[in-house]
Amino acid sequence: MLTISLIREKKEFIAERLKVKNFDAKDLLEKIIALDAERRDIQTRTDLMQGEANKIAKEVGALMMEGKKSEAEAAKEKTYKLKEEIKALSEKLIPLDEQLKNEIVKLPNLPHESVAPGHGADDNVKVREGGVMPSLPENAVPHWDLIKKYDIIDFDLGIKLTGAGFPVYKGKGARLERALINFFLDEAGKAGYREVMPPIMVNEDSGFGTGQLPDKEGQMYHASIDNFYLIPTAEVPITNIYRDVILNASELPIKNAGYTPCFRREAGSWGAHVRGLNRLHQFDKVEIVQIAHPDHSYTALEEMVKHVESLISKLNLPYRILRLCGGDMSFTSALTYDFEVWSAAQKRWLEVSSTSNFESFQSNRLKCRFREKNEKQTRLVHTLNGSALALPRIVAAILENNQTEKGIMVPEILVPYTGFSIID
Repeated sequence: MLTISLIREKKEFIAERLKVKNFDAKDLLEKIIALDAERRDIQTRTDLMQGEANKIAKEVGALMMEGKKSEAEAAKEKTYKLKEEIKALSEKLIPLDEQLKNEIVKLPNLPHESVAPGHGADDNVKVREGGVMPSLPENAVPHWDLIKKYDIIDFDLGIKLTGAGFPVYKGKGARLERALINFFLDEAGKAGYREVMPPIMVNEDSGFGTGQLPDKEGQMYHASIDNFYLIPTAEVPITNIYRDVILNASELPIKNAGYTPCFRREAGSWGAHVRGLNRLHQFDKVEIVQIAHPDHSYTALEEMVKHVESLISKLNLPYRILRLCGGDMSFTSALTYDFEVWSAAQKRWLEVSSTSNFESFQSNRLKCRFREKNEKQTRLVHTLNGSALALPRIVAAILENNQTEKGIMVPEILVPYTGFSIID
């Protein structure tokens, strides 16, 4: 959420920057500024009346001591009237504040200056690529055929138990999934991230704090009786640990990592590009989150990008890193790098991670601030997160890229975790 002070001071700048995200903010900004002006006018009048009421209240005491009872009573009557007017103005402020907030949250985050304009994935900028493209046998098949051949993931059983998009991992498939989770968590620990295991359901305040609500409620599973939401990513509970918290600058950066199952409705998703593990309603993911000093958040982002890159490299998967254009970025992000791995049997790139800096957009919602040493004034922190990594498409690429006539070879780095080197 953008701060009202920034909106007041840089209306034209905001409108221009949001054009990069293909968002026309002109009318909305005018409405916000008008509402803010009305709110500030009422607040100013309220403050002046309160000051006058306080002044008269002091005078009443003095008049009573001087024996000027009638004058004191007249002064009291004036304070009563002022308090009634103050009450009436204050009652106007409550819905006005709510209306102002509801309009501000419609504004997306401002894109970083390096973000290129564009309308979708075709306009993203390739930063670099790495890894070696695999050489597959002539009879190579996509992962949805491999999982049936080796009986390691069962989509039909998932449909029986729950519905489409909720697979059942079995045998070596389950062990591979668990191996990847443990590998990703261990690597995060080596990189200085503290492991946390958060709840997988959150309340409305948490959903609002990281920007899922009110923007993405249609994509989230909602436990309506308790008004809890199943998390779409561990970003939500882990970042919300710091909601309504004032930190010391010396504590920054704070680095947390957590594994959770994730739940996304993905309404309207269909077609060959979402077949098999390519898109699920429930999937496993390890998330890394940083709470950073504003002066150092882009250094932190580059560090996170290198961490994610190292994971993919250690799995020997061909990959590329993209800097998203304005039209392909999320509502909340200021700058996002996507990681894609090559799916050899499908002959297409699969997104496996988004790593983003949200600057102060989330922290303004979260009211997460920090204070420099010996300073009273607080500032908003910057928040960042990244998938490190999301498992389904990583598993798809591992299965497809490592298939041989004898079976599927497990990446060497995972063998100590799986306890086997081949799926056969």
